[in-house]
Amino acid sequence: MTKAGLAHVRQTPGSATADRRPRPQWQTRWRVEADGTVDLTRPPRPPRPVKLAAQAHDVRIDLAKSAVIVVDMQNDFFREDGWFGLLGVDLSPLQVAINPISRLLPGMRAAEVPVVWVNWGVRRDGFGLPPSVFYEGGDSGDGLVVGDMHPTRRYNILARGSWGADIIGELDVREEDLRVDKMRLSGFWDTELDGVLRHMGVTTLLFAGVNIDRCVMATLEDAAYLGYDCLLVEDCTATVHPAFGPAHCKLMIRQLLGFITTSDELVAQATRAGSAS
Repeated sequence: MTKAGLAHVRQTPGSATADRRPRPQWQTRWRVEADGTVDLTRPPRPPRPVKLAAQAHDVRIDLAKSAVIVVDMQNDFFREDGWFGLLGVDLSPLQVAINPISRLLPGMRAAEVPVVWVNWGVRRDGFGLPPSVFYEGGDSGDGLVVGDMHPTRRYNILARGSWGADIIGELDVREEDLRVDKMRLSGFWDTELDGVLRHMGVTTLLFAGVNIDRCVMATLEDAAYLGYDCLLVEDCTATVHPAFGPAHCKLMIRQLLGFITTSDELVAQATRAGSAS
């Protein structure tokens, strides 16, 4: 088949290729023109700037180059019969992040801002995990750790595809959302996260999830070191150490790593920008 014929097949309504699921607007593709020319120019998406009230300074971001990063909203952290619950951790401080995230995501999707779920998802055999992950952190170091078999549900703790690694049911996960499994505190180590974001042309990351002083902070720090613009969505984060963990993280973000805003501010400004366009 000639290139022109191939272009015709790709563009003919009702053909098998035309009936494929529509690609997201941010997906990078070459375009085959009617005469067979392959267009490599990758024209940029129109900018959609919004100004946000933020700490330590107000900021202006481009929604067309932004993504929401939701970290570790998983059963093993939120359920009494999940990993944290079995360890006797007080799970109540984590619950405060659920409703704000539930309000944030519809507004961001309406503004065509992609949602990326960055979750623990280890191999069942534990290969690839560093020794520190296998250590409980207590005096004995022999407690229930990532990758161990759950004593009653019979799955490996935080193993990819398991109940424990599933996103909690209170949050709406859409088919168009992206998912990235990780095996470290940071979502950027040994994962495709950086490649996925750069493929989408994303430069600004809006962080939500748990724990702010563990995986959220580690991922945000690495994002800043990699050159991304970072905003913490304050009310969409939580930790099991609310008395001392968040204050230090927010100080570091305000002074060195980025900015802090809220879900209400993001949704309001994104909605206003959509109404004006």
